[in-house]
Amino acid sequence: MGHSHLNATESPEPTSAALATRRRATVLLSAILVPLGVLTLIAMVVLWPTGDRSSLSVANPYATAEGVSFERGTVREVGEGDCPSSQATVDAGGTALTCTIAYTQPALGGDVIPVEVTPELAKTRAVEAGDEIRYLDLAAVMQGGAAPYVFVDFVRSVPIVALAVVYAVVVIAVARWRGLRAIIGLVGALVILAQFILPGLVEGRPPLLLGLVGSVVIMYGVLYFAHGFSARTSTALLGTVFGLGVTAALAAWVTDAAHLTGVGDENAYTLVNASDELSISSIILCGLIISGLGVLNDVTITQSSSVWELYELAPDTPGRRLFASAMRIGRDHIASTVYTIAFAYAGAALPVLILVSLYDRALLDTLTSGELAEEVVRTLVGSIGLVLAIPLTTGIAVLVVKAVGPKAGGGRNDDGSRDHAEPAVPAHGDAGTLAPGGRLVALGERRARRAAGEGA
Repeated sequence: MGHSHLNATESPEPTSAALATRRRATVLLSAILVPLGVLTLIAMVVLWPTGDRSSLSVANPYATAEGVSFERGTVREVGEGDCPSSQATVDAGGTALTCTIAYTQPALGGDVIPVEVTPELAKTRAVEAGDEIRYLDLAAVMQGGAAPYVFVDFVRSVPIVALAVVYAVVVIAVARWRGLRAIIGLVGALVILAQFILPGLVEGRPPLLLGLVGSVVIMYGVLYFAHGFSARTSTALLGTVFGLGVTAALAAWVTDAAHLTGVGDENAYTLVNASDELSISSIILCGLIISGLGVLNDVTITQSSSVWELYELAPDTPGRRLFASAMRIGRDHIASTVYTIAFAYAGAALPVLILVSLYDRALLDTLTSGELAEEVVRTLVGSIGLVLAIPLTTGIAVLVVKAVGPKAGGGRNDDGSRDHAEPAVPAHGDAGTLAPGGRLVALGERRARRAAGEGA
């Protein structure tokens, strides 16, 4: 038989009917997502904060009086001794107090100075020789006796920056260009949070709209930038928007129904006294919407990709069976994700959990107390939103993948790179020919021959 010149990794040319179906699927997704995106951008422009903070009055804890400054230095030695701050007591005939002292070399040079370590930190024995610290220099305002230098905080720049670099390297090494795009998308999301959502809350913008609009904008940018423009990404975006809508509706109801006022938090007291326009309940409501973004994005893109991969492995699978198979994956994802959310919040609130566990209270009273109610509600609201987003995303993905069909382009991924799992095969399938990666393609040769009608 004659040899065919069809590459084994290339898909047959789609029929005109298939092309028309694909166009209809693309048009359908665009008809939903494009107007939604335009409306979101318009709402963002309308809600954009003015930047006027004249009505806000917050005391800066890092502000200092004239002559007082924050300095940096390196700890040379840590020991117990008479507190320099009790020198006035000694001068008056009293007894000096004993405290932990970090003998520190100032970063600007000079003699080693005794820096008092606060009692709470001294109990942890966290300050050690070699640590870089910040301390308060009161030398210019003290009258007589030794001038105290008071410990303020550690300088954590080096370990945190190093950890961030390691994180970026690991993500890019494993996920490559898609990982790099995801990191850039994360930076963009933080910009939206810092420049739109937070200032909007300060100025008293509607928290429900602010959180929903900001979250949708973030998801548009993150999903398309990290995963590319494709039907599967658009499907995941639709599921994410649906999940955000459910989360927002539940958050709006439960914030009022559960009386989440946030007044038990010291930071909340500071904000309440800072401005009459600030509402702690509004901040909690917006926070409930934003807190589920990452997990919601995770489950929707995973479900959408799962449907595509299952379909490409078995293109003849009926839609109902494809949905059932993808939902089995989704149910496992739901179970693991619920644990993820619960333990993430439990870890963040661990000091509060320990403190509350020491109280002699019933379990239900403890979980519904002001200290834990917000964390419990956040877990439940986020979980409900993501659980409901999974079947919807799966259903949309099945409908779209049936319309769009398998990927065209001869084994290329969404980002345009070739899938090397099935290397290109020469036209005649020569057994001694090497693929671009230098590997023999015996399997590809057999597939090429079958495609050419020789494999029988």
